[in-house]
Amino acid sequence: MVELLRSNDPVLVSFAASLLKDAKIEHAVADSNMSVIDGSINAVQTRVLVAEGEYDNARALLQDAGVTIEAD
Repeated sequence: MVELLRSNDPVLVSFAASLLKDAKIEHAVADSNMSVIDGSINAVQTRVLVAEGEYDNARALLQDAGVTIEAD
C-alpha cells in the first residue's frame, strides 16, 4: 500500500475513503485513532493508503472530485 492522502481533517479523509470505496479501489485508512493518543494536537495525521497498482486511478478520482493531492 502507498500513501495517497495525509490530513488532520476527518471530513476530508471520510470523503476520500467514500469515493475510493464507491469506485471499488482497494484502500485503507491508517492512524485514524492517533488523535486520541496524541491529545488532539494534530501531531499525527490520518493517512489514506491505496494499493500500489491503483495509485494513479485513485489520485485522478480524488482530483476530479476537487481534492488537492500534494505533488509526489
